[in-house]
Amino acid sequence: MLSFGIVGLPMVGKTTIFNLVTESGVQTSNFMTGKTETNAGMARVRDPRVDFLSRLYNPRRTIYAQVQCSDVPGLVRGASEGKGLGNQFLEGIRGVDLLVHVLRAFANPDVPHVDGEIDPLRDLETVSLELLLADMELLEKRIDRIKSGKKINKEGALELEVLEKCLAALENELPLHQVELTEKERAVLRNYNFLTEKPVILVVNTDEEQFKSRRYAGREALEEAASARGLKMIEICGQMEMEISQLSPEDRELFLADLGVKELGSDRLVRTAYEELGLISFFTVGEDEVKAWTIRKGTDAKRAAGKIHSDIERGFIRAEVVTFNDLHQLGSMAKVREKGLARLEGKDYIVQDGDIINFRFNV
Repeated sequence: MLSFGIVGLPMVGKTTIFNLVTESGVQTSNFMTGKTETNAGMARVRDPRVDFLSRLYNPRRTIYAQVQCSDVPGLVRGASEGKGLGNQFLEGIRGVDLLVHVLRAFANPDVPHVDGEIDPLRDLETVSLELLLADMELLEKRIDRIKSGKKINKEGALELEVLEKCLAALENELPLHQVELTEKERAVLRNYNFLTEKPVILVVNTDEEQFKSRRYAGREALEEAASARGLKMIEICGQMEMEISQLSPEDRELFLADLGVKELGSDRLVRTAYEELGLISFFTVGEDEVKAWTIRKGTDAKRAAGKIHSDIERGFIRAEVVTFNDLHQLGSMAKVREKGLARLEGKDYIVQDGDIINFRFNV
């Protein structure tokens, strides 16, 4: 399963963000050393389409899509050299597919910043540099190992060429996800899990006043840096959202309306991570259950059927497909069929985000 990891310096609110997206109650720490273990959980992808389908079918169960999430120990300068919890931090994020980098904008004298003052752009550069240095070290070791071999075969020569190209980019402070590589070159890197090759989402953790005013020190510089790197940036008031999460659904809606926002930042973060991971949802519906199923973009109907059960994939005959937009507009499956908008697709049909599918199969 694809996953995202929440990273950043100590004391920036990583575990608060983790608790919000996973609806967990992991203890946060006010100690500079922070925690020493990686937390793991599942983040629910809140989807208004699932809400609509649930109201329409009134099923016994409603199941949203989920994505795996981890919260790793805080990083400090020198992590790439093993300082602080550096090794645990770096190993904690090797296996994730996307990084959510939490940056601190809020000030709190009871929770001092590890560097003494608040500067989200500096914090971004600190963590980015440590990831870059860690990748450089891994590249240099592998390049030396290839060159020290008695004979370099054709595959080794290609690997060496690609690794040296990547090292040159890192030496120019260009993360690997921004390096132009062919599919063949990307395939060479597949087993390395380079940290700077992973896509990144920035999360700015603000206080309530900063969130309401959309103003905090360093915001413009941070936005420029994010834009230059092609990174999405989401602002969340972690403390306020923790308080909102304790409210009833009705009170929560009133609170959000008062703030002038349609959804919680933590919900937007999970959905953005889901999309950045290249994931989409198709739906199965009925009186028993409405469920969102997670697949990668480009998945064909037969393989999508296998997400439900291997027997359905093995005995696949046809997929009856209705788009969510058609059902939403017409209000019932009967009207969709009357309009001739329900169609039968074969095994090679590429499932689209929002498809409502009934699989026909025989085993």
